[in-house]
Amino acid sequence: MAQPFPPVEPYAHGLLDVGDGNRIYWETSGSPDGKAALCVHGGPGGGGRRGSRRMFDPEVYRIVLFDQRGCGESLPHASDPAVSLVHNTTEHLIADMERLREHLGIERWLLYGGSWGSTLILAYAERHPDRVSEIVIVGVTMTRPEETDWLYHGVGRLLPGPWEAFRDALPVADRDGNLVAAYNRLLNSPDDAVRTKAARDWCAWEDAVIAHEALGKPGQYSDKPDDALMAFVRICAHYFADDAWLEDGQLLRDAHRLAGIPAVLIHGRLDLGSPLKTAWELSKAWPDAELKVIDDSGHTGSPSMQDAILESTERFGKNGR
Repeated sequence: MAQPFPPVEPYAHGLLDVGDGNRIYWETSGSPDGKAALCVHGGPGGGGRRGSRRMFDPEVYRIVLFDQRGCGESLPHASDPAVSLVHNTTEHLIADMERLREHLGIERWLLYGGSWGSTLILAYAERHPDRVSEIVIVGVTMTRPEETDWLYHGVGRLLPGPWEAFRDALPVADRDGNLVAAYNRLLNSPDDAVRTKAARDWCAWEDAVIAHEALGKPGQYSDKPDDALMAFVRICAHYFADDAWLEDGQLLRDAHRLAGIPAVLIHGRLDLGSPLKTAWELSKAWPDAELKVIDDSGHTGSPSMQDAILESTERFGKNGR
């Protein structure tokens, strides 16, 4: 089994003003003259996991990590109910990535990420294909309505108890409708107790899905500091209630714009929350993408999934800048 690279610390970091009163945290580590790679975190609202640096050879790569609007070390933080999310959309995040690329003087970069991060990667790459050298996606999502409906309604067929608890935590009038939209309303309540309970109930459901996957661990989502948990859930519900401001099927429809970008799509066959179908459909529409199905992995990975990530970054590291 391949081992991640030793921990590295950033040699530069900062807060980039991206407008609308937002400043996004960024950092660079590895080789200042290396091949640029951008780590795009999931959630949305999850914040950049600093361990992502270890998926790249620091002698080969200039590793760029950033926290998307409202989470991680970016400011202002969405855990504060007074912070509006009106300027926190997919379109804003695409623009932020471009502004960061220009700020760092990078011509093209490899994009790496998973879960929600894969949706953002695809949206960015389809908008700016000339700025992308390669792509590595782990846990493919396109945030289509059918995918969101599956995660917050459909999976309940497999986990009826936890799903009923997720549904029944809502007011009675909201239980037969769009659960994500109902939670989004609660998470923006003026009542702190209402917001906190909604965030905890949301994470209890997310935890239940992960805990029943192969190699899933209990508390995957709820094991966060209070502020990070609130920002995560509030931003998630905000994006999913609005279908990430993407037309239904947009990313798959526009996959032809990715032609010529080498990619590896790595997906766990046992992923309950994001079934393999999405990765399969994308691979068929994108001939330059190699699909690697990891038989023993769910959404949160496995040692063999880690091997596939490291093999991909090693291979693309030989492509030069």
